[in-house]
Amino acid sequence: MKKNPVIELEPKARIVERARKYIESVESFLDDGDQAVSLLLRALKYADRDLKREIMVVLGSFAKEDVVWPLYDMMTDSSENEEVRHDAAIQLSVIGRFLRDPQPLVDRLLKEIESPDAERRLHATFAIGWEGNFHAATSLIGRLYDADTRVQQTAVNALCNLRDDRIFDLLVDRLDHGPLEQKIAILFNLWRFDSKGERVKQVYLKCLAHEEPDIRFDALVCLGPLTEARDYLQVYRKCLKDKDDRIRELAVKRMAEEAGTSVLKLFRAEIEGLLHDPNMKVKKVALHILRKNREQVGET
Repeated sequence: MKKNPVIELEPKARIVERARKYIESVESFLDDGDQAVSLLLRALKYADRDLKREIMVVLGSFAKEDVVWPLYDMMTDSSENEEVRHDAAIQLSVIGRFLRDPQPLVDRLLKEIESPDAERRLHATFAIGWEGNFHAATSLIGRLYDADTRVQQTAVNALCNLRDDRIFDLLVDRLDHGPLEQKIAILFNLWRFDSKGERVKQVYLKCLAHEEPDIRFDALVCLGPLTEARDYLQVYRKCLKDKDDRIRELAVKRMAEEAGTSVLKLFRAEIEGLLHDPNMKVKKVALHILRKNREQVGET
């Protein structure tokens, strides 16, 4: 049987060069169709990390069915760069719900997240978390208790990606019983439960009294995008006395957003007290509020 010397002997550099041209011009990629897909799949073997990522994105956008198993192979290849394996997991999580039949991939990933190898569990846990993939829920819940804290955190993200409100109470429970890293991951994901908006706010407010300063600070960070500072001024007032510098600084910044005359009248003593705060950033924000108020009073 006669072999095709053009394909077999094409230099790696040439393949990579052609791949870059397709990445730079998606129109050319679309014009060449299957030929372009085949070339990019071959280029995945030789490209550097940045180019591999770009190739994954293009193939994930236009050739999902062709790239799914090459992505899986890269993700599970222990000889591959860890960042590349993570990139492959990301793309699998993106394209999973768009596959004509995702079940074969789901089945393989469910086996992977039970692997004795922590890296394989980590990447598979990330990859299997796409919206509507409820078949993965039970296995992902098991990863909340994984021996590797990275897998635990990734399981939180993956579970939230499912967009299943039934998981909310379980995650709130883990805020009481999980390790610190997992608690922080949960705090930064609860906002995604749209239908639980009021309960999410209450969870954040409760965490402001937590003994761990990282939990208090992250809860305050997460509370901001969900609320108007003017509606929680008493909460921020209390935070001005927190022992953690970051919390005092963030609280006074949020109050600065509401630094009208009426607000300053209520909290002037506390804000003036911050002029003697041991943290220079806190002092600076307090001084800004007082100056702003003087300017407002002068204008009126």
